[in-house]
Amino acid sequence: MRQAVAFWLLILATLLRGSVQGPHQRYLLKELLRDYNPMERPVANDSQALTVHFSFTLIQVMDVDEKNQILTTNAWLQMQWYDHYLQWNQSEYPGVKNLRFTHDQVWTPDILLYNSAHDKFDATFKTNVLVNSSGFCEYLPPGIFVSTCNVDVRWFPFDIQRCELKFGSWTFDGWLLDIQMREADVSGYMPNGEWDLMEVPGGRNEVFYDCCAEPYPDVTFVVTLRRRTLFYALNLLIPCVLLSSMTLLVFLLPANSGEKISLGITVLLSLTVFMLMVAEIMPATSDSVPLIGQYFASTMVIVGMSVVATVIVLQFHHHSLNSGQMPRWVHLVLLQWVPWFLRMKRPGEGAEPTLSSSQADSHSKTLSSPPATKSQCPAGELGAAQPPSVPPTSSTPPEVPDYQPWAGQQRVYPEHTGAATGPCGLDPGGGRSAALQSHSGMMRSVAVDNQLQALLTEVQFLVERVREQDRQLSLAEQWQFAAAVIDRLCLVGFSVFNIICTIAILMAAPNFGIA
Repeated sequence: MRQAVAFWLLILATLLRGSVQGPHQRYLLKELLRDYNPMERPVANDSQALTVHFSFTLIQVMDVDEKNQILTTNAWLQMQWYDHYLQWNQSEYPGVKNLRFTHDQVWTPDILLYNSAHDKFDATFKTNVLVNSSGFCEYLPPGIFVSTCNVDVRWFPFDIQRCELKFGSWTFDGWLLDIQMREADVSGYMPNGEWDLMEVPGGRNEVFYDCCAEPYPDVTFVVTLRRRTLFYALNLLIPCVLLSSMTLLVFLLPANSGEKISLGITVLLSLTVFMLMVAEIMPATSDSVPLIGQYFASTMVIVGMSVVATVIVLQFHHHSLNSGQMPRWVHLVLLQWVPWFLRMKRPGEGAEPTLSSSQADSHSKTLSSPPATKSQCPAGELGAAQPPSVPPTSSTPPEVPDYQPWAGQQRVYPEHTGAATGPCGLDPGGGRSAALQSHSGMMRSVAVDNQLQALLTEVQFLVERVREQDRQLSLAEQWQFAAAVIDRLCLVGFSVFNIICTIAILMAAPNFGIA
């Protein structure tokens, strides 16, 4: 019997000890919320300002939309204040150290993100308010904050962005609600693949409006981000540098290849495609031109100028020979000064010299005047203008080829009589055979002279033809060499200009580097 009574007493004591905290917490909640008004500012004196300590915990930078100039962050807000109406004596309510209220049961500060771009404006998740016995309230609402950000793309992709997050009370002025800032917490920050978080400085500001005499305080945190440029360097900068380098290949292609203009236009179109990719990323603003946009624009100007220079080179290379001699200033600049500066030599320069035109003229004149025949006999024996006789070594005189001046004339050849002749070709036996032989020799001499004159005319024509071809070939070589000089000059000039533009534009960024 005693054991049964003791057992029931033990069970009752256990139940009483386990249910002590439940009734105290319930009674306390009823007692605190009996006359509590969540719209009433919880201060002992209405003339006093309620101080709220505000802080910001950054968890992650989710996105930086340069085109729409929007920053998306994952963060927690920390708000702490003292509620005069939520205090109790902990000894009267044993086991109740703190209470939790929903955001609509107790007063909470209406602190919002001023520069919010969220579709509902307030993107925080309404959590419970933690309250201890001294009336100290702590409210930590997390949220995905979408805020406006003045994105400065001047140094893109080597830029540093500073996006502000401005928090403040929406309805209370500084005389009713005093916001005090605490440093931002970045201990739990998750790194971003595109941006490096440098710092999150903050500051408290007071703004006086024309309508009101009281101040309106706010707390502004500046999220400072530095872009990691490895992605853009691999996908935009390096292809652009390679394409601009390919522009120089236009001046290395021979003009006869027919691909100089095609290569220049292809490079220009490729740069246009990359320029459109950059334009899709950047905001449509005229405040500043992105650094990479400046580089692409300068490169496109270089490529465009190279196409124009290529057209000039091809015009020089395929210059019409019927337009006359090369202008003197062109000859002086492109065939003397610039080749000397570029250390260029004309093809065949330094080889053995050929006959000049004056030498060729004197040589042709020499050929056109045959040497005079010298008589082996005295003038007294032959008489005036006696042609040489035909040696009597054959019975038939040598045939003379038919020629036009001899058409219609009869040819007379002396017959061979077997008589011996003298040393001067005279027939000692009679005057008739000597006369016939003299007439025949004269006719043969005239025929040979006419043939030689005709051959010399043909030779002079061929010489003039070859001389004209050599002149045209020399003139064509001059124009082609001038085109090669322009090609080399453009190669050097565009190379220097391309290097200067690359260094001057890309190195101008304050934080140039690849990370």
